[in-house]
Amino acid sequence: MNSFFKEYFDHTTFWTTLALIAVGLLSIYSATFDTQAGRSFEHQLLWAAMGFVLMMAALATPLRVIQRLSYVSYFVSLTLLIVVLAIGKKVYGSTSWFGIGGFGIQPSEFVKLTTLLALASYLSRNDISVGKTTDLLKACGIVLLPVGLIVLQPDFGTAITFIAMLLPVLYWAGASRFLIVALLIPPLIAVAALVSTTTFIIVLALAGITLYLLREDTFSSSLIFGVNVVIGIFVQVVYEKLPLYQQKRIATFLDPNNDPLGAGYNVIQAKVAIGSGGLFGKGYLHGTQTQLNFIPKQWTDFIFCVPGEEFGFIGAIVILALFAILLLHGIKLAHIAKNKFGSVVAIGITALFAFHIFVNIGMSLGLMPVIGIPLPFLSYGGSSLCSYMIMAGLLMNVYANRKEY
Repeated sequence: MNSFFKEYFDHTTFWTTLALIAVGLLSIYSATFDTQAGRSFEHQLLWAAMGFVLMMAALATPLRVIQRLSYVSYFVSLTLLIVVLAIGKKVYGSTSWFGIGGFGIQPSEFVKLTTLLALASYLSRNDISVGKTTDLLKACGIVLLPVGLIVLQPDFGTAITFIAMLLPVLYWAGASRFLIVALLIPPLIAVAALVSTTTFIIVLALAGITLYLLREDTFSSSLIFGVNVVIGIFVQVVYEKLPLYQQKRIATFLDPNNDPLGAGYNVIQAKVAIGSGGLFGKGYLHGTQTQLNFIPKQWTDFIFCVPGEEFGFIGAIVILALFAILLLHGIKLAHIAKNKFGSVVAIGITALFAFHIFVNIGMSLGLMPVIGIPLPFLSYGGSSLCSYMIMAGLLMNVYANRKEY
Protein backbone atom coordinates (compact mmCIF):
# COMPACT_ATOMS: atom_id res chain seq x y z
CA MET A 1 0.00 0.00 0.00
CA ASN A 2 2.83 2.40 0.86
CA SER A 3 4.50 1.64 -2.48
CA PHE A 4 1.24 2.46 -4.30
CA PHE A 5 0.94 5.89 -2.68
CA LYS A 6 4.60 6.58 -3.37
CA GLU A 7 4.80 5.37 -6.96
CA TYR A 8 1.29 5.53 -8.43
CA PHE A 9 -0.77 8.01 -6.42
CA ASP A 10 -0.90 11.49 -7.96
CA HIS A 11 -0.39 13.65 -4.88
CA THR A 12 -0.08 16.86 -6.92
CA THR A 13 -3.50 16.62 -8.57
CA PHE A 14 -5.16 15.25 -5.42
CA TRP A 15 -3.99 17.88 -2.93
CA THR A 16 -4.21 20.80 -5.36
CA THR A 17 -7.80 19.84 -6.19
CA LEU A 18 -8.76 19.58 -2.51
CA ALA A 19 -7.10 22.92 -1.75
CA LEU A 20 -9.05 24.66 -4.54
CA ILE A 21 -12.31 23.07 -3.38
CA ALA A 22 -11.62 24.28 0.17
CA VAL A 23 -11.09 27.83 -1.13
CA GLY A 24 -14.32 27.54 -3.11
CA LEU A 25 -16.33 26.38 -0.10
CA LEU A 26 -14.96 29.19 2.08
CA SER A 27 -15.75 31.72 -0.64
CA ILE A 28 -19.29 30.42 -1.21
CA TYR A 29 -19.98 30.50 2.53
CA SER A 30 -18.74 34.09 2.74
CA ALA A 31 -20.86 35.18 -0.23
CA THR A 32 -24.07 33.48 0.91
CA PHE A 33 -24.23 33.04 4.69
CA ASP A 34 -26.37 36.18 5.26
CA THR A 35 -28.42 36.01 2.06
CA GLN A 36 -31.49 34.12 0.87
CA ALA A 37 -29.08 31.71 -0.80
CA GLY A 38 -27.64 30.69 2.57
CA ARG A 39 -28.15 26.97 1.82
CA SER A 40 -25.88 27.17 -1.21
CA PHE A 41 -22.92 26.32 1.02
CA GLU A 42 -24.65 23.19 2.33
CA HIS A 43 -25.58 22.13 -1.20
CA GLN A 44 -22.02 22.69 -2.43
CA LEU A 45 -20.67 20.69 0.50
CA LEU A 46 -22.91 17.77 -0.50
CA TRP A 47 -21.82 18.07 -4.12
CA ALA A 48 -18.18 18.13 -3.03
CA ALA A 49 -18.68 14.90 -1.05
CA MET A 50 -20.36 13.28 -4.06
CA GLY A 51 -17.65 14.62 -6.34
CA PHE A 52 -14.97 13.08 -4.11
CA VAL A 53 -16.58 9.66 -4.54
CA LEU A 54 -16.74 10.17 -8.31
CA MET A 55 -13.12 11.32 -8.39
CA MET A 56 -11.98 8.17 -6.58
CA ALA A 57 -14.14 6.05 -8.91
CA ALA A 58 -12.51 7.70 -11.94
CA LEU A 59 -9.12 6.89 -10.42
CA ALA A 60 -10.00 3.27 -9.63
CA THR A 61 -11.59 2.40 -12.98
CA PRO A 62 -9.06 0.82 -15.38
CA LEU A 63 -8.12 3.23 -18.14
CA ARG A 64 -8.86 0.62 -20.83
CA VAL A 65 -12.39 0.20 -19.47
CA ILE A 66 -12.91 3.96 -19.64
CA GLN A 67 -11.71 3.93 -23.23
CA ARG A 68 -14.03 1.05 -24.18
CA LEU A 69 -17.03 2.83 -22.63
CA SER A 70 -16.19 6.23 -24.13
CA TYR A 71 -18.52 5.98 -27.13
CA VAL A 72 -21.39 4.61 -25.03
CA SER A 73 -21.09 7.45 -22.52
CA TYR A 74 -20.85 9.93 -25.40
CA PHE A 75 -24.10 8.81 -27.03
CA VAL A 76 -25.89 8.61 -23.67
CA SER A 77 -24.85 12.19 -22.93
CA LEU A 78 -26.06 13.33 -26.38
CA THR A 79 -29.40 11.73 -25.62
CA LEU A 80 -29.58 13.71 -22.38
CA LEU A 81 -28.90 16.92 -24.31
CA ILE A 82 -31.84 16.13 -26.60
CA VAL A 83 -34.09 15.27 -23.64
CA VAL A 84 -33.20 18.46 -21.76
CA LEU A 85 -34.22 20.50 -24.81
CA ALA A 86 -37.64 18.84 -24.64
CA ILE A 87 -38.39 18.79 -20.90
CA GLY A 88 -35.56 20.75 -19.29
CA LYS A 89 -35.89 23.65 -16.88
CA LYS A 90 -35.29 27.12 -18.24
CA VAL A 91 -32.76 29.12 -16.21
CA TYR A 92 -31.54 32.59 -17.29
CA GLY A 93 -33.07 32.05 -20.74
CA SER A 94 -31.32 28.72 -21.35
CA THR A 95 -33.10 25.35 -21.33
CA SER A 96 -30.13 23.41 -20.03
CA TRP A 97 -31.16 22.04 -16.62
CA PHE A 98 -32.96 19.08 -15.12
CA GLY A 99 -34.70 20.12 -11.90
CA ILE A 100 -34.59 17.33 -9.29
CA GLY A 101 -36.03 18.35 -5.93
CA GLY A 102 -34.14 21.40 -4.77
CA PHE A 103 -31.17 20.57 -6.97
CA GLY A 104 -30.38 21.18 -10.62
CA ILE A 105 -28.29 19.05 -12.97
CA GLN A 106 -26.77 20.52 -16.12
CA PRO A 107 -25.97 17.72 -18.61
CA SER A 108 -23.73 19.91 -20.76
CA GLU A 109 -21.12 20.03 -17.96
CA PHE A 110 -20.72 16.24 -18.16
CA VAL A 111 -20.93 16.23 -21.97
CA LYS A 112 -17.62 18.16 -22.04
CA LEU A 113 -16.01 15.11 -20.46
CA THR A 114 -17.78 12.43 -22.48
CA THR A 115 -17.00 14.30 -25.70
CA LEU A 116 -13.34 14.50 -24.75
CA LEU A 117 -13.24 10.77 -23.97
CA ALA A 118 -14.88 9.89 -27.30
CA LEU A 119 -12.52 12.22 -29.18
CA ALA A 120 -9.48 10.79 -27.37
CA SER A 121 -10.61 7.24 -28.09
CA TYR A 122 -11.03 8.05 -31.78
CA LEU A 123 -7.70 9.86 -32.13
CA SER A 124 -5.78 7.14 -30.27
CA ARG A 125 -6.63 4.53 -32.92
CA ASN A 126 -3.63 3.43 -34.97
CA ASP A 127 -5.50 3.81 -38.27
CA ILE A 128 -6.49 7.43 -37.62
CA SER A 129 -4.44 10.44 -38.72
CA VAL A 130 -5.56 14.05 -38.37
CA GLY A 131 -3.53 14.72 -41.50
CA LYS A 132 -6.27 12.98 -43.49
CA THR A 133 -9.22 15.20 -44.31
CA THR A 134 -11.85 12.51 -43.62
CA ASP A 135 -10.36 11.63 -40.23
CA LEU A 136 -10.10 15.30 -39.32
CA LEU A 137 -13.72 15.97 -40.27
CA LYS A 138 -14.89 12.99 -38.20
CA ALA A 139 -12.91 14.23 -35.20
CA CYS A 140 -14.43 17.70 -35.57
CA GLY A 141 -17.86 16.12 -35.97
CA ILE A 142 -17.54 14.38 -32.60
CA VAL A 143 -17.16 17.80 -31.01
CA LEU A 144 -19.52 19.83 -33.20
CA LEU A 145 -22.50 17.51 -32.66
CA PRO A 146 -22.90 18.33 -28.93
CA VAL A 147 -21.96 21.95 -29.67
CA GLY A 148 -24.95 22.21 -32.00
CA LEU A 149 -27.31 20.80 -29.36
CA ILE A 150 -25.94 23.16 -26.69
CA VAL A 151 -26.30 26.18 -28.99
CA LEU A 152 -29.98 25.27 -29.35
CA GLN A 153 -30.49 25.65 -25.57
CA PRO A 154 -28.99 28.34 -26.09
CA ASP A 155 -25.78 28.29 -24.04
CA PHE A 156 -23.04 29.87 -26.14
CA GLY A 157 -20.54 30.11 -23.27
CA THR A 158 -20.50 26.35 -22.72
CA ALA A 159 -20.45 25.72 -26.48
CA ILE A 160 -17.26 27.78 -26.84
CA THR A 161 -15.46 25.58 -24.29
CA PHE A 162 -15.74 22.60 -26.65
CA ILE A 163 -13.92 24.48 -29.39
CA ALA A 164 -11.29 25.59 -26.89
CA MET A 165 -10.71 21.95 -26.02
CA LEU A 166 -10.73 20.70 -29.64
CA LEU A 167 -7.80 22.73 -30.97
CA PRO A 168 -5.18 21.69 -28.37
CA VAL A 169 -6.30 18.06 -28.65
CA LEU A 170 -5.97 18.09 -32.44
CA TYR A 171 -2.52 19.66 -32.17
CA TRP A 172 -1.48 17.09 -29.57
CA ALA A 173 -2.75 14.30 -31.84
CA GLY A 174 -0.50 15.45 -34.66
CA ALA A 175 -2.32 18.25 -36.51
CA SER A 176 0.00 20.78 -38.14
CA ARG A 177 0.37 24.32 -36.87
CA PHE A 178 -1.05 25.48 -40.20
CA LEU A 179 -4.26 23.55 -39.60
CA ILE A 180 -4.65 24.85 -36.05
CA VAL A 181 -4.13 28.43 -37.22
CA ALA A 182 -6.62 27.90 -40.06
CA LEU A 183 -9.25 26.75 -37.54
CA LEU A 184 -8.44 29.51 -35.05
CA ILE A 185 -8.47 32.53 -37.37
CA PRO A 186 -12.20 32.66 -38.38
CA PRO A 187 -13.64 33.18 -34.85
CA LEU A 188 -10.94 35.78 -34.12
CA ILE A 189 -11.77 37.59 -37.35
CA ALA A 190 -15.50 37.52 -36.55
CA VAL A 191 -14.97 39.04 -33.09
CA ALA A 192 -12.52 41.62 -34.45
CA ALA A 193 -15.05 42.65 -37.10
CA LEU A 194 -17.62 43.27 -34.37
CA VAL A 195 -15.22 45.42 -32.35
CA SER A 196 -14.31 47.86 -35.14
CA THR A 197 -13.10 48.06 -38.73
CA THR A 198 -9.63 49.05 -37.53
CA THR A 199 -9.42 46.02 -35.24
CA PHE A 200 -10.63 43.80 -38.09
CA ILE A 201 -7.91 45.11 -40.42
CA ILE A 202 -5.19 44.67 -37.78
CA VAL A 203 -6.24 41.08 -36.94
CA LEU A 204 -6.60 40.25 -40.63
CA ALA A 205 -3.09 41.59 -41.31
CA LEU A 206 -1.66 39.53 -38.43
CA ALA A 207 -3.49 36.47 -39.76
CA GLY A 208 -2.00 37.04 -43.21
CA ILE A 209 1.51 37.39 -41.79
CA THR A 210 1.07 34.22 -39.73
CA LEU A 211 -0.14 32.23 -42.73
CA TYR A 212 2.77 33.54 -44.79
CA LEU A 213 5.35 32.61 -42.15
CA LEU A 214 4.00 29.06 -41.91
CA ARG A 215 4.43 28.67 -45.70
CA GLU A 216 2.89 25.20 -45.81
CA ASP A 217 0.71 25.71 -48.85
CA THR A 218 0.55 28.97 -50.80
CA PHE A 219 -2.78 28.20 -52.46
CA SER A 220 -4.40 27.08 -49.18
CA SER A 221 -2.99 30.11 -47.34
CA SER A 222 -4.40 32.47 -49.98
CA LEU A 223 -7.75 30.68 -49.91
CA ILE A 224 -7.97 30.84 -46.12
CA PHE A 225 -7.02 34.51 -46.13
CA GLY A 226 -9.68 35.27 -48.74
CA VAL A 227 -12.35 33.35 -46.84
CA ASN A 228 -11.55 35.30 -43.68
CA VAL A 229 -11.85 38.60 -45.53
CA VAL A 230 -15.33 37.52 -46.61
CA ILE A 231 -16.18 36.41 -43.04
CA GLY A 232 -15.16 39.78 -41.59
CA ILE A 233 -17.15 41.77 -44.16
CA PHE A 234 -20.16 39.47 -43.78
CA VAL A 235 -20.16 39.86 -39.99
CA GLN A 236 -20.02 43.64 -40.26
CA VAL A 237 -22.85 43.73 -42.82
CA VAL A 238 -25.06 41.46 -40.71
CA TYR A 239 -24.31 43.51 -37.57
CA GLU A 240 -25.36 46.74 -39.28
CA LYS A 241 -28.69 45.17 -40.28
CA LEU A 242 -29.52 43.98 -36.74
CA PRO A 243 -32.10 45.89 -34.66
CA LEU A 244 -30.56 48.48 -32.33
CA TYR A 245 -31.34 46.47 -29.18
CA GLN A 246 -29.44 43.46 -30.54
CA GLN A 247 -26.50 45.67 -31.52
CA LYS A 248 -26.51 47.00 -27.95
CA ARG A 249 -26.41 43.47 -26.53
CA ILE A 250 -23.40 42.59 -28.68
CA ALA A 251 -21.64 45.85 -27.80
CA THR A 252 -22.19 45.23 -24.09
CA PHE A 253 -20.99 41.65 -24.49
CA LEU A 254 -17.72 42.97 -25.96
CA ASP A 255 -17.44 45.90 -23.53
CA PRO A 256 -19.53 45.82 -20.31
CA ASN A 257 -18.83 49.53 -19.71
CA ASN A 258 -21.34 50.29 -22.48
CA ASP A 259 -24.13 49.39 -20.03
CA PRO A 260 -22.81 50.12 -16.51
CA LEU A 261 -26.20 49.80 -14.81
CA GLY A 262 -27.33 46.77 -16.80
CA ALA A 263 -25.32 43.94 -18.33
CA GLY A 264 -22.01 45.54 -17.35
CA TYR A 265 -22.91 46.09 -13.69
CA ASN A 266 -21.46 42.81 -12.40
CA VAL A 267 -18.13 43.34 -14.13
CA ILE A 268 -17.72 46.87 -12.80
CA GLN A 269 -18.57 45.80 -9.24
CA ALA A 270 -16.25 42.78 -9.55
CA LYS A 271 -13.35 45.04 -10.50
CA VAL A 272 -14.14 47.31 -7.54
CA ALA A 273 -14.22 44.30 -5.18
CA ILE A 274 -10.88 42.90 -6.33
CA GLY A 275 -9.22 46.33 -6.43
CA SER A 276 -10.43 47.23 -2.94
CA GLY A 277 -8.80 44.10 -1.49
CA GLY A 278 -5.36 45.69 -1.66
CA LEU A 279 -2.34 43.58 -0.78
CA PHE A 280 -3.64 41.56 2.17
CA GLY A 281 -7.43 41.93 1.82
CA LYS A 282 -10.12 43.07 4.23
CA GLY A 283 -10.28 39.80 6.15
CA TYR A 284 -12.52 36.75 5.88
CA LEU A 285 -16.24 37.65 6.05
CA HIS A 286 -15.33 41.35 6.04
CA GLY A 287 -15.41 42.16 2.33
CA THR A 288 -17.78 45.10 1.90
CA GLN A 289 -18.64 44.40 -1.75
CA THR A 290 -19.25 40.76 -0.88
CA GLN A 291 -21.15 41.17 2.39
CA LEU A 292 -23.30 44.02 1.08
CA ASN A 293 -24.19 41.93 -1.99
CA PHE A 294 -23.12 44.47 -4.58
CA ILE A 295 -22.53 41.62 -7.05
CA PRO A 296 -25.72 39.56 -7.65
CA LYS A 297 -25.14 35.79 -7.28
CA GLN A 298 -21.44 36.39 -6.71
CA TRP A 299 -20.97 32.77 -5.66
CA THR A 300 -21.40 31.56 -9.25
CA ASP A 301 -19.48 33.14 -12.14
CA PHE A 302 -17.84 35.92 -10.08
CA ILE A 303 -16.62 33.81 -7.15
CA PHE A 304 -13.01 34.94 -7.70
CA CYS A 305 -13.98 38.38 -6.35
CA VAL A 306 -14.55 36.94 -2.85
CA PRO A 307 -10.97 35.81 -2.10
CA GLY A 308 -9.72 38.74 -4.17
CA GLU A 309 -11.46 41.19 -1.84
CA GLU A 310 -11.13 39.34 1.48
CA PHE A 311 -7.57 37.99 1.06
CA GLY A 312 -6.27 40.61 -1.33
CA PHE A 313 -3.51 40.31 -3.89
CA ILE A 314 -1.74 37.65 -1.82
CA GLY A 315 -4.86 35.46 -1.73
CA ALA A 316 -5.42 35.89 -5.46
CA ILE A 317 -1.81 34.93 -6.18
CA VAL A 318 -2.13 31.78 -4.05
CA ILE A 319 -5.21 30.72 -6.04
CA LEU A 320 -3.47 31.45 -9.35
CA ALA A 321 -0.45 29.47 -8.15
CA LEU A 322 -2.65 26.46 -7.34
CA PHE A 323 -4.20 26.64 -10.80
CA ALA A 324 -0.75 26.98 -12.39
CA ILE A 325 0.47 23.88 -10.54
CA LEU A 326 -2.55 21.92 -11.76
CA LEU A 327 -2.16 23.04 -15.38
CA LEU A 328 1.59 22.48 -15.57
CA HIS A 329 1.18 19.07 -13.97
CA GLY A 330 -1.52 18.19 -16.54
CA ILE A 331 0.82 19.10 -19.40
CA LYS A 332 3.58 17.05 -17.78
CA LEU A 333 1.22 14.05 -17.52
CA ALA A 334 0.35 14.34 -21.20
CA HIS A 335 4.08 14.28 -21.99
CA ILE A 336 5.06 11.30 -19.84
CA ALA A 337 1.99 9.08 -20.41
CA LYS A 338 2.94 6.26 -22.79
CA ASN A 339 -0.70 5.39 -23.48
CA LYS A 340 -1.94 7.63 -26.31
CA PHE A 341 -5.53 7.65 -25.05
CA GLY A 342 -4.39 8.73 -21.60
CA SER A 343 -2.08 11.37 -23.06
CA VAL A 344 -4.85 12.93 -25.17
CA VAL A 345 -7.28 12.84 -22.21
CA ALA A 346 -4.71 14.62 -20.02
CA ILE A 347 -4.09 17.41 -22.55
CA GLY A 348 -7.84 17.79 -23.19
CA ILE A 349 -8.67 18.11 -19.48
CA THR A 350 -5.82 20.59 -19.04
CA ALA A 351 -7.11 22.63 -21.99
CA LEU A 352 -10.62 22.70 -20.51
CA PHE A 353 -9.30 23.80 -17.13
CA ALA A 354 -7.07 26.45 -18.71
CA PHE A 355 -9.87 27.96 -20.80
CA HIS A 356 -12.29 28.11 -17.87
CA ILE A 357 -9.66 29.69 -15.60
CA PHE A 358 -8.51 32.23 -18.18
CA VAL A 359 -12.01 33.33 -19.22
CA ASN A 360 -13.61 33.33 -15.75
CA ILE A 361 -10.86 35.31 -14.04
CA GLY A 362 -10.68 37.54 -17.12
CA MET A 363 -14.42 38.21 -16.69
CA SER A 364 -13.88 39.27 -13.07
CA LEU A 365 -11.06 41.60 -14.08
CA GLY A 366 -13.03 43.09 -16.97
CA LEU A 367 -10.59 41.67 -19.52
CA MET A 368 -12.96 39.13 -21.08
CA PRO A 369 -16.63 39.29 -22.10
CA VAL A 370 -19.12 37.75 -19.67
CA ILE A 371 -20.14 34.39 -21.14
CA GLY A 372 -21.21 32.51 -17.99
CA ILE A 373 -18.26 30.14 -17.56
CA PRO A 374 -17.65 28.87 -13.98
CA LEU A 375 -14.27 28.86 -12.25
CA PRO A 376 -13.13 25.23 -11.75
CA PHE A 377 -13.59 23.91 -8.19
CA LEU A 378 -14.55 27.37 -6.84
CA SER A 379 -17.83 28.43 -8.47
CA TYR A 380 -21.10 27.21 -7.01
CA GLY A 381 -22.73 24.43 -9.01
CA GLY A 382 -23.03 20.71 -8.46
CA SER A 383 -22.81 19.64 -12.09
CA SER A 384 -19.68 21.65 -12.80
CA LEU A 385 -17.98 20.67 -9.53
CA CYS A 386 -18.65 16.95 -10.01
CA SER A 387 -17.49 17.03 -13.64
CA TYR A 388 -14.27 18.84 -12.65
CA MET A 389 -13.62 16.32 -9.89
CA ILE A 390 -14.14 13.42 -12.29
CA MET A 391 -11.60 15.10 -14.59
CA ALA A 392 -9.18 15.38 -11.68
CA GLY A 393 -9.73 11.67 -11.00
CA LEU A 394 -8.94 10.89 -14.64
CA LEU A 395 -5.71 12.88 -14.41
CA MET A 396 -4.81 10.80 -11.37
CA ASN A 397 -5.69 7.67 -13.34
CA VAL A 398 -3.40 8.70 -16.21
CA TYR A 399 -0.62 9.27 -13.68
CA ALA A 400 -1.12 5.86 -12.11
CA ASN A 401 -0.96 4.20 -15.54
CA ARG A 402 1.62 6.52 -17.09
CA LYS A 403 4.10 3.69 -17.77
CA GLU A 404 1.63 1.43 -19.53
CA TYR A 405 1.10 1.44 -23.30
